[in-house]
Amino acid sequence: MQAVAEAVSVKLASSSERRVIEGLSQFYIYDFSEMEPTDSSKLEFDDQGSYPLLPNLDSYWRLEAFWPLLIRLEQSLVGFALINTHSHRGGSVEHNMGEFFVARKYRGRGVAAEAVRRIFLQYPGCWEIAVAARNVRALTFWSHTLANAPNVCHLVLHEGDGARWRGPIWSFRTAAAI
Repeated sequence: MQAVAEAVSVKLASSSERRVIEGLSQFYIYDFSEMEPTDSSKLEFDDQGSYPLLPNLDSYWRLEAFWPLLIRLEQSLVGFALINTHSHRGGSVEHNMGEFFVARKYRGRGVAAEAVRRIFLQYPGCWEIAVAARNVRALTFWSHTLANAPNVCHLVLHEGDGARWRGPIWSFRTAAAI
């Protein structure tokens, strides 16, 4: 586990790396598509065989307080995170994990948890993470990761109101260093 921790890096994506996140988001959306009912019209391919871009993705390169991050294991690209200030409970928060993705090949090896640890160190303050109720894997991951993160405090689990969000919403604080 120590070797993985030392090999993970999280860096702010430059505007020239926007297409990288756009490409990775196709796999992220694909993972979500398996949670859609077969009669749903959501998460369908377009005529080119692609999914539409993530909503508001452009904001991560245009607005302050929107941070597109790339996750690497050594030199290999393994995922991304999108942080913004949107609160799923209404209003805004210092940091919201808008999207978080690590490729399947790297899951279950501590890569995602280490990336989260690094993100929390780089972006200390008040956080919120909302997880769709139907995303059982993410519920398990975030529950375990937040409970074991060394710099997380004041962790509170809220339930979405059903209008703005359906599923759990964790709010907490992180410190830059312990």
